[in-house]
Amino acid sequence: MLPSLLIVDDFLADPFAARAAALALDYDPAMRIGNYPGTLSGAPLPIAGLEEAVSRIIGVPLKPQPGTTHGHCRLTLKGDRGVSGVHIDPCFYSGILYLSRNEDARGGTDFFRHKRTGLEKVPADPLGLAQSGYADINALVEDVVNRDTLLPARWERVMRVPMRFNRLILFSPWLFHNSADGFGTAQETGRLVHLQFFARG
Repeated sequence: MLPSLLIVDDFLADPFAARAAALALDYDPAMRIGNYPGTLSGAPLPIAGLEEAVSRIIGVPLKPQPGTTHGHCRLTLKGDRGVSGVHIDPCFYSGILYLSRNEDARGGTDFFRHKRTGLEKVPADPLGLAQSGYADINALVEDVVNRDTLLPARWERVMRVPMRFNRLILFSPWLFHNSADGFGTAQETGRLVHLQFFARG
């Protein structure tokens, strides 16, 4: 069984080089695409051996998930807002590499329980889905995630993985999660992360 959540500290051998490369990417306001706060980098940041390393960690071969922003960075400053909140990811497995300096970092990544249903994730097996009271996954996602994504009162935070420079978090994309608030007023002090969306290899 895949782990629901893993935290890998000191993931990169040279995180300062990765941070410098991430900051050198183009963060055009026109790239404020998608549902989430902040600005997406115009190009991905390649990390040599990333898929192989994460495959070894979770024990399953992985590759980039097509149709996602795998490998791109996201810069989120204080006050940035998105059109979506608590969500799930469209992939087999998810990862977030924190690239903000520790002296700037605030918050992290939050995981939630849906108050009305008591669910902390979309069930991945038929029995769990049946026990949730929904006939199919799409109905659950529509009624729970899409309906309540921007209604904080309908969610209870159960965990926060704090932001720490060069910390990689790996987790099931079916977990209900969201980024904590952005911070900083410029690229150098903002919330900087490397997004990872994996397909099964």
